[in-house]
Amino acid sequence: MNIFSLLERAIMSDDILLKEELTVQCLAYCTQNEIRCDDDFTPLLFSKPSYASKCHIVDPRELPARKDFESQEGLATLVHAIAHIEYSAIDLALDAVYRYPQMPSDYKVDWLEVASDEIRHFQMLQRLLEELGYTYGDFPVHCGLFDAAEHSAENILDRMAIIPRYYEASGLDVSPQIIKKLDNKRKNPNVKKLIDALQLIYDEEIDHVYKGDKWFKYLCKEAGKKEGSEEEVYFEILERYKLLSKHRPYVNVQARKEAGFSCAEIKKLGAKECS
Repeated sequence: MNIFSLLERAIMSDDILLKEELTVQCLAYCTQNEIRCDDDFTPLLFSKPSYASKCHIVDPRELPARKDFESQEGLATLVHAIAHIEYSAIDLALDAVYRYPQMPSDYKVDWLEVASDEIRHFQMLQRLLEELGYTYGDFPVHCGLFDAAEHSAENILDRMAIIPRYYEASGLDVSPQIIKKLDNKRKNPNVKKLIDALQLIYDEEIDHVYKGDKWFKYLCKEAGKKEGSEEEVYFEILERYKLLSKHRPYVNVQARKEAGFSCAEIKKLGAKECS
């Protein structure tokens, strides 16, 4: 089986059921077989995200503020925004396997497992969207995660630092704050479903960030970085991608520690205390 051709199809498809089917096939194969790649294999640089056929893509500054969660539409805009992150994360996890065929089998299995989780998260949110009378693509989206993946495509160390260790880890900071804001509205059955979904996603994202942390540190070692210099390497990458200046009102110390961050990193990211 050529998993790279299957992954290419999965990444390019806007059909979530096809993505799921191909991801299941690749994961089953990778857990049972050593994966080899043709010497002449060159991964595609995708010109647009797979959701471009479904969604109206706008500049992030053009997205409407999400403040009204009382109405069906207001709640749906929040569900849609989270569903979009999960959909984007599917393609990023698949791309992490597709784009770096030289990585060990354990790496491939890790990111295919992440893709499977993200598919399940998206489907859960899509069902809630439909119960609210909407579907994925009904609201505008931005392509920030696609752009970040594109910018880091040529360097897997950068990719592990930027996608799981920066963007996904930022989700660990944000999710508890969203749950807190929604908590006084949990008598609304749809809000309760969203809170439950967010809690599940949050718990599983800790493991996703941990996998990113593990492979980031592995790649530092493979690149001959001095032992103990991972923190310095990480912040150098964030600086290079102009991510350090972004405002971070809350840092989830406990979740980041569980995901592999050191207290020194967590404090540098803005936490006042970490022990």
